[in-house]
Amino acid sequence: MAQGARSEVAAGEVATLLEALPYIRRFEGKTVVIKYGGAAMTDPALRTEFARDVVLLKFVGMNPVVVHGGGPDITRYMERLGMDVTFVDGLRVSDEETVEVVKMVLVGKINKDIVLLLNRFGQSAVGLCGDDGSLFTVRKQLTDGHDLGFVGEIERVDVDVLNHIAADYIPVVASVGADADGHSYNVNADAAAAAVAVALRAHKAIFLTDVEGWLADPPDPASRISRATAAEVHARLDEVSGGMRPKLLACLDAVAGGVQNAHIIDGRSPHSLLIELFTDHGIGTKIWP
Repeated sequence: MAQGARSEVAAGEVATLLEALPYIRRFEGKTVVIKYGGAAMTDPALRTEFARDVVLLKFVGMNPVVVHGGGPDITRYMERLGMDVTFVDGLRVSDEETVEVVKMVLVGKINKDIVLLLNRFGQSAVGLCGDDGSLFTVRKQLTDGHDLGFVGEIERVDVDVLNHIAADYIPVVASVGADADGHSYNVNADAAAAAVAVALRAHKAIFLTDVEGWLADPPDPASRISRATAAEVHARLDEVSGGMRPKLLACLDAVAGGVQNAHIIDGRSPHSLLIELFTDHGIGTKIWP
């Protein structure tokens, strides 16, 4: 590379660092809850970049907490076992056998894969699910009168468990939990991330997905809504269906519970987490109270 070209690259890198500096100062000591899912979990290169980005957040003084689902893997294992896969408003209908598969895949496989990857990049992580230390207390969830089986919503998050771990490690939380009688439930990972963010009084809740953000016209990527108030989301919620609906509901729950901002970002884009947090233009959709 010629000297002039090297100088231009170096100048660009310095400009990026200078742009990030005020955000790093502003977010020092702040908790950010990251819902990890979609292509960012399934593409090997994106998995690596995500782990690096989360470790970087810890190194610059933030307190990242990762909450994950694993829908595609759960579906794949269910299909292998000849089990029916049914969704209502983006939520998986779950009988007892489905919950068993969910726990095996999320807790036994995906959670440990994420922990190992974070460890690999120099920051120790600890894997949890809602059962560990009674982290989640869950109750049965009904959606518009539909009985979804063993699908639960979180009544309580024991922040003591997370705070003890987050002091030295990155907590990685699988979205399953149990009720007071010990019955296990599948919990939507978006809703779990919102509940964790509210309980921890997080500064931000960030939801990774497989689209550019909240799209006014879902087939048109150019229709991304970059900013919206909670009131604007409520006004248009009846227009939204599929997997975006639980994400918007989770964003509303987060900001209503005291989280300063909620963000829906495209996990298919490398370093989307850092771009949203540390650059002026950001990426995805930002929702605030």
